[in-house]
Amino acid sequence: MNQMDDQSGRSDTILVTGAAGFIGHAVSQQLIARGESVIGIDNLNDYYDPKLKAARLENLQELPGFEFAELDVSDAEGVRKLVEDNGVKRIIHLAAQAGVRYSIENPFAYQKSNLEGHLSLLEASRHAPDFEHLVYASSSSVYGDKPMGGEGFVEEEPAVDPVSLYAATKRSCELMSASYAKLYGFPQTGLRFFTVYGPWGRPDMAYFGFTKKILAGEPIEVYGEGKMARDFTYIDDIVDGILGSLDNPPASGEHRVLNIGDSRPVGLMEMIKALEQALGMEAEKIMRPMQPGDVTATYADVSKLHALTGYEPKVMLEDGLKRFVSWYRDFYGNLPPD
Repeated sequence: MNQMDDQSGRSDTILVTGAAGFIGHAVSQQLIARGESVIGIDNLNDYYDPKLKAARLENLQELPGFEFAELDVSDAEGVRKLVEDNGVKRIIHLAAQAGVRYSIENPFAYQKSNLEGHLSLLEASRHAPDFEHLVYASSSSVYGDKPMGGEGFVEEEPAVDPVSLYAATKRSCELMSASYAKLYGFPQTGLRFFTVYGPWGRPDMAYFGFTKKILAGEPIEVYGEGKMARDFTYIDDIVDGILGSLDNPPASGEHRVLNIGDSRPVGLMEMIKALEQALGMEAEKIMRPMQPGDVTATYADVSKLHALTGYEPKVMLEDGLKRFVSWYRDFYGNLPPD
């Protein structure tokens, strides 16, 4: 019995969009490790360091069972043909234009990647014979802002007051998926991610940018006067939740949304302190006011995902940041990237 039969009993190919991205890279690696075949697509844009995306893709292309197609998810015909030609029955859709602040600068990038891209995957899924499950990336940002000190966000909250265009597009994707599930009857799961971090992460995230500046001896800008909090979730824990969701599809015609986070929000200053300890360097801090589109705190209630999959985050922030710093120094050296 081969590894594929041992682990999942499956032989069909899984499509992973955004495969050269942070989460897509990690998900693809783990799928292949458990014996799945993966087709990854990505448009390899220059939103952040293309060298990092190229290095992630190089990792994947060395693995047996991985194929890559350079394709934009907004190319509806290209996506449909790829799904049809490869008999795809399961999709993990992670490609998107990310970033809250960038959505203020370049709103039409979010229309193309997030709205048109999501619609492309919905159309490809509904035309695929015997299609089984579409798992897609949503975001904790759909909840809007909420004062610190309360309970965690629960999936039943209205999510009707987004504070950024990015959040609005992600909520729109959820609504499109709900309508397609009713109309065409294929199962879908939207995962509301909470501040994913770790090795091979995104350079536009605060912990990554702080690391670059601290190593360069430059001051860091701390927004919200350091009074914000985030539910930092380590990449390996996120992958566990994604694959657990994939393996436990809802009933035919059902669309669900699930929180996927650590459920232990950490203050921004506490995160910076842990990063300083991992680096062995202290940062010079410049306090700044809250930026447009930011929220005060994120806090995931993950009880539904736990009940479905046994999801239990394992990596504490201090350990996760040590692992990130070790990777960063190995990848970039002690100098900041160009």
